[in-house]
Amino acid sequence: MDTKHLARSHEIGTKISLIHQQRMKTALAQFSQRAGAAIGEATGAREPDGRAGWMAGLNPWSYQHYAVDAFQRSMLFWDTLRQRGDNFLERAAKGSAPVLHFDYETILDGRGFARPVNYALLRIIPPAGVTTDPAKRPYLIIDPRAGHGPGIGGFKDDSQAGVAMRAGHPVYFVSFFRDPEPGQTLLDVCSAEGQFVKHVRALHPASEKPAIIGNCQGGWAAMMLAASSPDDTGPILINGAPMSYVSGAWNEGEGDNPMRYAGGMLGGTWLSSFVADLGNGIFDGAHLVQNFENLNPANSLWDKYYKVYRLADTEPARYLDFERWWGTYYLLNREEIEFITRNLFVGNKLWSGDVKGNTGQAFDLRAIEMPIILFASMGDNITPPEQAFNWVADIYGSTEEIKSRGQVIVGLLHQNIGHLGIFVSGKVAKKEYTQLVSVLNEVEILPPGLYGMQITEVDGAGADGKPQYEVTFHERRLEDVSTQVNRFNRVDEQPFEAVAALSDFNQRGYELFVQPWVKAMSNDMSARLLRVFHPLRVQNWALSSRNPWMAWLEPAARAVREHRQPLDERDPWRRLENAGAELVSASLDLYRATRDAATEAGFFSIYATMYSLYLAERKPAQPVQETLDARALPFVQEALDSIAEGGYAEAFARLASLRSQQGALLPLSRLVKRKELAQAYADYLPDVPLDQWRRLRGEQEIITRYEPEKAITTLPTLLRDRRDRERLLTLVKALMADERVQATPPTGAQLAMVERLHTLLSGEHEGQAEQRPALRPVPPVPDLPTSPRLH
Repeated sequence: MDTKHLARSHEIGTKISLIHQQRMKTALAQFSQRAGAAIGEATGAREPDGRAGWMAGLNPWSYQHYAVDAFQRSMLFWDTLRQRGDNFLERAAKGSAPVLHFDYETILDGRGFARPVNYALLRIIPPAGVTTDPAKRPYLIIDPRAGHGPGIGGFKDDSQAGVAMRAGHPVYFVSFFRDPEPGQTLLDVCSAEGQFVKHVRALHPASEKPAIIGNCQGGWAAMMLAASSPDDTGPILINGAPMSYVSGAWNEGEGDNPMRYAGGMLGGTWLSSFVADLGNGIFDGAHLVQNFENLNPANSLWDKYYKVYRLADTEPARYLDFERWWGTYYLLNREEIEFITRNLFVGNKLWSGDVKGNTGQAFDLRAIEMPIILFASMGDNITPPEQAFNWVADIYGSTEEIKSRGQVIVGLLHQNIGHLGIFVSGKVAKKEYTQLVSVLNEVEILPPGLYGMQITEVDGAGADGKPQYEVTFHERRLEDVSTQVNRFNRVDEQPFEAVAALSDFNQRGYELFVQPWVKAMSNDMSARLLRVFHPLRVQNWALSSRNPWMAWLEPAARAVREHRQPLDERDPWRRLENAGAELVSASLDLYRATRDAATEAGFFSIYATMYSLYLAERKPAQPVQETLDARALPFVQEALDSIAEGGYAEAFARLASLRSQQGALLPLSRLVKRKELAQAYADYLPDVPLDQWRRLRGEQEIITRYEPEKAITTLPTLLRDRRDRERLLTLVKALMADERVQATPPTGAQLAMVERLHTLLSGEHEGQAEQRPALRPVPPVPDLPTSPRLH
């Protein structure tokens, strides 16, 4: 090893050591704080106001009441686990139907398709008191198939499905069955989902294109669907979807993204193939659920169970309801799990266009024509914001490229909700999803670009007593967002190239030397036994009523409920119990932080060194460039070259894009955002489809940004027809005089622009004394909003 490589290895090792020390320092500080608070609670002799503390109530006479309460809660706790086991067996016997809160009917069953898949299209039946309008945009929800079953998008009344139906939208659900069809692949699933979307469109011919909601793994499934069927899909909302799986935060935090290191620490994709081969070609989704459980051992091993024990009179119902989804495990074919691990988890190929569909055509996410809304959370340690947003910077070279393609991308960032909370939290449904549904049409007519969406609670409640929110969109530059999200230039993603290289090597080795033997030893019986005795299943059926040792538990719990003697949580013995439970939880969190920090340090010690020594110098040398002038970008040049091409639609879009430092020079951009005004000015709007309008708007915004003067002087070239000139001038003057559009008096810059436009388009600049066009009367604005001619 030469001196250069030694120096590089030393630099990497030093940085890893410093980060690991910071991780451990943070973890110990948090443990000390929690443990100190718990011990202080357990030993405090006085309350803050100086009164005798609750410890004075710890005496043998009061303990007998606590003992009775603790025993009764124990009976109720174990009976809850028995009910969980019974529910698990019942759902397994029925084939594990979706855990939807709403009634539904099956519209299409993918098992009967030419390429059978275990997917089905369901129509959600509105509950009593809720009416949906077939003419409104339908919603299609795609749930993740990541070990659990379907239904999380409609798990409760306050859910994605419930919010959309209360807003009057028909809702459809992409469900799936427990067992995959023989030979089905994820490309077959994508094709089936394309048929589902076409069928939904056929059921609602008078409505707008269906909105697609994708949750977690269902998010990149929705993106694949939209890329392969751009003519059939409407706006796309992807929630907590790991689109750039190797992204994450390395230099700060507490090792907040441990899952992205799993592929490297396990040696790549071969282990998934091995487990699928042990299952006789079937991958058990319980392994994926186990990975989620391992992320938070404090919750998996202690917190969720202690909460059931502590609140034994009220918590079991909620716990059992959630376990209907969390405790049901679905299966995947070997081909499916290998597609996921090779192309997403390790390969990270979806955004790069390396993934091809059944037709052989690559999934190009830039082909998506409808707006894309990305919903992520800072508190999500499974899909951190970097994984949700970085793909945008990876496939779009600049803000100008987004605009020139007519694309609208909106980001919504929650500050603290966890991964599951994005899908199941009632608070998120009431706030974020309710507002997303309400503004979806406005998102569709935003000018092309990248936006941040902000939801702010306004003072005062509505007529129904519920909080009211205001939604705002702030246009952002891709370059600025990428810098803000990735403060350290994404250098931590380079070692994942070494992971991919080692994974390919191990995969080939496994397929050559091990896979034939594993396949020869596996059969349906051995696979079934492995699934039955998976620890997550054992903990369910072993504590069910089928266990004869549990026969006494149900009548005992019934007797406890009839003679319940609950003890107030402020009781000294209960408070001591809670302090002890907090110490256990804090200790498990310390273990998790220590484990994750060690995993992260080990990952970079191995793969950062491997990349630095063996891969970095093999990559083609990147030419050193000075900061590239944005005008030299191909998309900017293409737009500028067409500055004198087009007609009325291009001229309209150009005027809508003209801006000054004080804001919009002309209020035309407000027109396309104000649907209640669209009917009044319908004769003046360009009659073009929305996707074409967004593309025009983006191109014209580039023109007005880089050639503002030439953009104005070439307007007469675009408007060769005198009637088009009169039409546009009439519209401009009407808008300037309309108080409903122009809330404040026109500025000097606006008046000067109107006069200049009149001079240019009336022909007076050429010495032609033509009569100025008269303003056409504008009819009153209707009370109800109507759709503009932009469709």
